[in-house]
Amino acid sequence: MIFYFSSTGNCRYVAERIAEATGDSAVSMLECLQHRQLEFPDCEVLGIVSPTYAWGLPDIVDVFLRHVRIRSRYVFFIATYGTTPGNTAYFAEKYLGRTLDAKFSIRMPDNFTPWFDLSDPDKVAATNAKADEKLRKVIAQIRAKETGDFMQLEPPFFTWPVHRTAYAHLRKTANFRVEDTCIGCGRCAKNCPVHAIQMQNGKPVWVKESCTMCLGCLHHCPKFAIQYGNSQKHGQYHHP
Repeated sequence: MIFYFSSTGNCRYVAERIAEATGDSAVSMLECLQHRQLEFPDCEVLGIVSPTYAWGLPDIVDVFLRHVRIRSRYVFFIATYGTTPGNTAYFAEKYLGRTLDAKFSIRMPDNFTPWFDLSDPDKVAATNAKADEKLRKVIAQIRAKETGDFMQLEPPFFTWPVHRTAYAHLRKTANFRVEDTCIGCGRCAKNCPVHAIQMQNGKPVWVKESCTMCLGCLHHCPKFAIQYGNSQKHGQYHHP
């Protein structure tokens, strides 16, 4: 079983490709949490696929790994990342409470467009093509049940304070704004994984101080009306 969290499709794509190649199932961590399905006692192979947020894990992945109960002979972890996977595997082991048999990382387009420019479709396509090459190699390693650390990570004593401080700041919903092009479709409120958005007078309003900062609301907005920092200059993204 391969668990994933994904807002714009990168991790879902990775998990589904692996599941297809290994005859396994790709399962959303968010759906498991929503349905309180957290007991998986008999998994021959178990995979965790997570994006990298501020050198660490999204809070949804954090919560899932703290509460899931699994028993498996082979557990692997994959971090998707834009610049560095930080020390995501360290956090995964810490929260899961066990040593990972294999650790991988795959560079993909970074959907944090307040900082990263994804407005050039050719560059995005090239990044995804390289990711596919890496994914094929990772799939072969998983099928062979290879063990080891195949990630280049920062020391945990350095990434821990950076992740804790940076993520807390970046995920503040006060950073969002809504432009006049909003048509009030409500897609953002409906799909927010932590229900941080409500529709009020036909416009989205963030009703929680912090969210996961998955930016799904921004990237899936049909009018690109939701913005955060310089995101308007850097385009929207979802895995093709």
